[in-house]
Amino acid sequence: ISLVCADYVRYMHIASGDVKPEGLTLTWIRGERTPMLRRAATDETVDGGESSMAQHIIRIANGDRSMVAIPVFPLRNFTARDAYIATGSTLTATTLEGKRLGIYGWAASGAVWKRHMMRWNKQDPARVTWVVGDADLPSTGTGPANLPPNVSYAPKGRNLTDLLFAGAIEAMMVSLPPAKFYDGSGTMTRLEPDYRQMEQRYYKDTRCFPPQHVILIRKAVWERHPGVGRRLVDAFARADQRFSDIQRLYPYASPWLIDDVEQADQHIGRTSGYAPGLEANRHVLAQFCEGAFLDGMISRRVTVDEMFSEYLAT
Repeated sequence: ISLVCADYVRYMHIASGDVKPEGLTLTWIRGERTPMLRRAATDETVDGGESSMAQHIIRIANGDRSMVAIPVFPLRNFTARDAYIATGSTLTATTLEGKRLGIYGWAASGAVWKRHMMRWNKQDPARVTWVVGDADLPSTGTGPANLPPNVSYAPKGRNLTDLLFAGAIEAMMVSLPPAKFYDGSGTMTRLEPDYRQMEQRYYKDTRCFPPQHVILIRKAVWERHPGVGRRLVDAFARADQRFSDIQRLYPYASPWLIDDVEQADQHIGRTSGYAPGLEANRHVLAQFCEGAFLDGMISRRVTVDEMFSEYLAT
């Protein structure tokens, strides 16, 4: 089986072949995230791979079961770090209602979790005027038409950074830091400077370490090899355990990486943070499914069991 995925260090033992799925030859194709996500969904020369959880739940809600999800989640991120304001703004994470906010995509997995964190902060996303666009790239002014009434696209040729400094929006939530944040001007800052503390409190209250991407396999491949899902989940569990162990032996990525590793152990647990498997992630997946419905991305509620029905049947 051939699968595509972004080049995550966490899965180096899968990529190197040091960890192999039992009874299965896996070709693991790595590359930049966006092209890999596109290939997983559209390239018939591969059997699947890393894909957006949001796009998959939209497929399921629309009755499209051409792709089968297995409970492996290559990308997880907390989201308090992802909101930016102009320096000097008095906006806070608890004063967002009634404001105009930019967001990098409406039907994006990370956007579901950003709105989930808003609700945790007792802020209703439905009481916000949203503008969809990129932090740095100019907007085309168009996109999918099925947006809620309080959501629109950024004007053609403008990006969210332009709109923030023009006063057309008061904050923006994006997936990666805007270029302006790093340009040395000091004119942009995070909405929540102590984002680590907020994310730790969020996890303590919600038990959600947000998964954003999932591994998908084409239905035709799945039907020929129905045991492939369980074998892959087992291999990813072994690879994750090996990576977790190595982080504690050789913390070379940064001189103080071991401090981060130990703090993550304290707040999330040594083995639970990135663990694959359905039951270990059922609670957080249920939160995602509900958020997608509340945000108007899907017209009906989709359950966790429905998302992973083929996997559960094996």
